[in-house]
Amino acid sequence: MTDRYAVIGHPIGHSKSPLIHAMFARASGQDMAYTAIEAPLDGFADTVHAFRASGGRGVNVTLPFKLQACEMATEPTARARLAGAANCLKFEEGGRTLADNFDGVGLVNDIQRNLACPIAGKRVLLLGAGGATRGALQPIAAERPALLAVANRTPEKAHQLRHDFAAHAPLQTGGYETLLGQSFDVVINATSTGLSQDRLPLPEGLFAPGALAYEMVYGKGLTPFLKQAQAAGVARVADGVGMLVEQAAEAFLWWRGMRPDTGPALTTLTVPLV
Repeated sequence: MTDRYAVIGHPIGHSKSPLIHAMFARASGQDMAYTAIEAPLDGFADTVHAFRASGGRGVNVTLPFKLQACEMATEPTARARLAGAANCLKFEEGGRTLADNFDGVGLVNDIQRNLACPIAGKRVLLLGAGGATRGALQPIAAERPALLAVANRTPEKAHQLRHDFAAHAPLQTGGYETLLGQSFDVVINATSTGLSQDRLPLPEGLFAPGALAYEMVYGKGLTPFLKQAQAAGVARVADGVGMLVEQAAEAFLWWRGMRPDTGPALTTLTVPLV
């Protein structure tokens, strides 16, 4: 019998997850179906329960439901608890609901495997202190960067992350003005400016020679952040399509017990950054 999975979000029509998982399933010979489900803003839990009751084996979770996904799980992983959010649920016997967060792992895998940029010993900066950054901090810290910093328009939110992650990584935190005079090897935009088209108040000299500028948003071409990076002389720029594909591969591995080849999906979904 075909195993059923889905991605749940609001809105969900833009999601590439069904395409990605269909490619993974075909290439690996897995008998599974994967669909997109748009849940009402006040009906996430009911949507999950209905899908499970109909025979669903697991779901990916996207905005704006990742916090709720973590809260409703009976067994969230330590990584999901630390992030305060989950992007993947797995349904087990006895009513058990397992939750994990693969966003940060997908980001790290994309940077290191696909973009050939080792994190160990590098100075890494995350812009923004929201959920995307929370999900990325622990996986990045596990790769032992020389420095891991978070800058945010509201410094207090960044400082809260330093407190929350104190047992996992020493963080440098502050507002954007504290970045003056510093340079970083990897700069990751985890803010929503890739969608809003707003510019970030980045100081000159932020990007070290040979730096990678990484935009978590995907499919938007050259966002204001990437344009700022290019104007500063950065040659290595990337958007989040690889992060999307790699987190999907982690979910597939968790659900099906085998890691898919991400290369074909990356080739299909990657568009030139122009």
